[in-house]
Amino acid sequence: MQANDVRVLKGAAIPAAAAGAVATAVAAVPAGVPGALGAAIGLAVVAVFFTVGLVAVSYASRVSPAVMMVTAVTTYAVKVLVIMAMLKAFEDATAFEPVAFGWSAIVCTVVWTAGEMRGFVKTKMLYVDPGAPSPGQGDR
Repeated sequence: MQANDVRVLKGAAIPAAAAGAVATAVAAVPAGVPGALGAAIGLAVVAVFFTVGLVAVSYASRVSPAVMMVTAVTTYAVKVLVIMAMLKAFEDATAFEPVAFGWSAIVCTVVWTAGEMRGFVKTKMLYVDPGAPSPGQGDR
């Protein structure tokens, strides 16, 4: 991973961890330990999924922009499908509170995404190559 990617990861993971801690405490009030456990599992799922996605996109960016885009879209689709499957599989769970899991996953996903967006904006990465010749400006 490049230094910019690590900064983006930190900028997303730290606020998401804080939001997950708050969600865990809030879920513990009405549902007790099962609520706190459900919220903590939601935070863990979001942290693992988004970290794996960011690492995959980081490595794909070294290949080409096209591979990076395909990787980003693919990891996003897989994350959505797996989280939906987990929500469905856990809807009748008794070891933890599935509602707390779902709300924690939603809140942590929103916070993580906002942290990533803020991190990418602050890195000020160029999205064009300033030294590349312009199309149509060939030698005459």
